[in-house]
Amino acid sequence: MGSYDIRIITRGKDLPEMHCRSFFHSTELFHILEQTPGSTPYMVIALNESGEIRAHLLATVNRRGSLLPPYLYSVGRIYGEGEYEDNEEKAELFALILKAITTRLKRRLCLYVEVSHISKKMFGYKTFRENDYFPIRWMLIHNSLHSKTPEERLSDKMKERIHHLEEIGVTCQEATTPEEISDFYKILKNFYRFKFQYFLPKKKLFEQFIATHNGRIYLVMYKKWVIGGCVVVYSDGNAYLWYMASKRKSFAKFRPTTMTIWNALQDSHRRGYPHLHFMNVGLPYSKNPIRESILRFGGKPASTNYWFRYSIGWLNKLLKWIYRE
Repeated sequence: MGSYDIRIITRGKDLPEMHCRSFFHSTELFHILEQTPGSTPYMVIALNESGEIRAHLLATVNRRGSLLPPYLYSVGRIYGEGEYEDNEEKAELFALILKAITTRLKRRLCLYVEVSHISKKMFGYKTFRENDYFPIRWMLIHNSLHSKTPEERLSDKMKERIHHLEEIGVTCQEATTPEEISDFYKILKNFYRFKFQYFLPKKKLFEQFIATHNGRIYLVMYKKWVIGGCVVVYSDGNAYLWYMASKRKSFAKFRPTTMTIWNALQDSHRRGYPHLHFMNVGLPYSKNPIRESILRFGGKPASTNYWFRYSIGWLNKLLKWIYRE
């Protein structure tokens, strides 16, 4: 076992130069989060004896609160296991990094920490357990875009549906102005209002995001109205659909979710990305309308683990027992 120094950086001006392949662990996302109200980034870096950065991981503390119902607390969020210069060091460094960030977030009195989108389902299993995390089975879906075009994976019925929507005037465009971001954010807030398992960051994050080269925000339009849209991130050679929302009542007949998914697939394929990963598919319930909508486009489902740790000892023990394997 080597000797490593684990440091946690909380200010963007203190960040060293790092090789970032993943947007979710990048210095660019750190700076965006630093300027987003209600979000605090933590960059964990591991240095060897020579002072070289061998791994880094970005965690975020998000403050949540509302008047109806009244609540105020913070949660920790980590996408994936971070980035590593050498896979042979990965398991050892991840154990050190997870222990360090878990201790820091515990001091911040986070109600819970959530770690998702681990590259392999069983990676870090022992390390998570040793740090009192418990797994909840979750659903992931990705679409392959390299062997066939998106059109080749569509059924005849879906092709007719999309053609009909295009004929009646449903279109897609990229969001480029603060006004368009504001219209889309209103839909996002309404869509995630009662989805307490998801955290929606403040609008400022999305306003800063469109100024980067790491993704796009797409809008589904009917005439002058924004009726849906999504946020697509480009990271480590693939595309990721990060957030998606639509008006499901007054504009349900225009199927904004269908057009959102279709546009994301087409555009990711045009840009040469081999896969589009859907990040918020949800729990693997038998009936999940979002999952069913995505699968109609030829997506491949997979089961994975999301890892959670609550700071309230008795609650964490209870949940570990409920979700025991």
